[in-house]
Amino acid sequence: MTARKPNILFIMSDDHGRQAIGSYGSVINETPNMDRIALGGMRLDNCFCTNSICSPSRATILTGTYSHINGVTAFNAFDGRQVTFPKLLQQAGYQTAVIGKWHLGQGGVSSPSGFDYWNVLPGQGLYHNPEMIEMGRRRIYEGYVTDLITEMSLDWLKNRDRDKPFCLLTHHKCPHRPWEPDEKHARMYEGYDIPEPANFDDDYQHRASAAAAATMRIERDLNATDLKEDPPPGLSYQELKKWKYQQFIKDYLRVVASMDDGIGRILDYLEAEGLDENTIVIYTSDQGFFLGEHGWFDKRFMYEESLCMPFLVRYPPEIEPGTANGNLVLNTDFAPTFLDYAGHPVPAQMQGRSFRPLLGGQVPGDWRTSMYYRYWLHLAHHGVYAHCGVRTERYKLIYYYAQALGTPGAIDDPKPPEWELFDLQSDRAEMHSVYDAPACSTVVDELKVELGRLRKALGDEDTPWSES
Repeated sequence: MTARKPNILFIMSDDHGRQAIGSYGSVINETPNMDRIALGGMRLDNCFCTNSICSPSRATILTGTYSHINGVTAFNAFDGRQVTFPKLLQQAGYQTAVIGKWHLGQGGVSSPSGFDYWNVLPGQGLYHNPEMIEMGRRRIYEGYVTDLITEMSLDWLKNRDRDKPFCLLTHHKCPHRPWEPDEKHARMYEGYDIPEPANFDDDYQHRASAAAAATMRIERDLNATDLKEDPPPGLSYQELKKWKYQQFIKDYLRVVASMDDGIGRILDYLEAEGLDENTIVIYTSDQGFFLGEHGWFDKRFMYEESLCMPFLVRYPPEIEPGTANGNLVLNTDFAPTFLDYAGHPVPAQMQGRSFRPLLGGQVPGDWRTSMYYRYWLHLAHHGVYAHCGVRTERYKLIYYYAQALGTPGAIDDPKPPEWELFDLQSDRAEMHSVYDAPACSTVVDELKVELGRLRKALGDEDTPWSES
């Protein structure tokens, strides 16, 4: 008798930093339902995106390829004629659906493809009474977007073809800005202050100029749309920063709480229907997010809070409950992993690799020990310089090539190239670059060679190079 193929429930949010998840050690909130996934399975501690903005990460997850291959380097529309894991899962006999955020363009080849059913938000979508596009037809739905996406996901599960395995992509809008809580959670955290991160008052010294140049500082760059109310009069600069942080972080955590409730409802359904034993349940975010670290909000940098993706996964037949893994896993690996579990060959053009062995507690001897990152959108949206880099288990080398190079939406205003090196063993918060330290010269040389090797192997060698 042929073993049943596992169902796949892939829950993904937008901009959820893992430092706001209980199972990752959060000191600012609780996420009991996300933690149910971790307690019943595995937490990945070194899961990374390869380009920390929404559309590129989503395109990479679908295709198993880097931005320069799938064509979504910034916010340019996705060409859905490419090979994607949902299309291949359909070929393997799966019923597929995507509900919620798409953010890869609408209409023509950019509409969702490879799905038996889809109902997605146009662009970023709205938190309240959102318009959605159901199989090409636009409609406004009354209600809160997180609840709506949860309800639609449950309805699809209840009405699916029960003779087929399923792959459901439940893609939440939250906690993307502007943060608009629902009525149920609107008063959470009132009456006390959320702790600030240790490097909240970063002075941007001892690093490349890119850090000081970025326009994502809480006190200066969060605006009225994000904060919903004006600050009290007469605040000092530092008092304003603290006040804005509390307004931002509380609303952020409130929208996360609504999503956690919805995840709990779906988990309850799987358990009630006896589907939990043969369903791979995943929670992740399309990238990380700064929650006051370095005094910032947003993402884009190759720094840890932006680079790291939360990844919690449960699958009882293969994954030991309550475990964690620290190997380097990338969003290019998601598609090959899904295909591996479905018993479908991984196409040669996919640049990732199945991490199913890691989830089963086995580490292949040739598993990667370094990863490649590139952010393309020079100076646009928060003024972050274009950069690429390599991260190993201990070190991170970042190269700010700081040019637009024809990237759609980037600003053609080149800046002098610069380098940063961080020793993550002694400086996890990435506060002091040791690129110029004589004791690190050998490490710098080795990592430059490795960066060059990765660029060549992945076919991404158009960035200029400066050894200075």
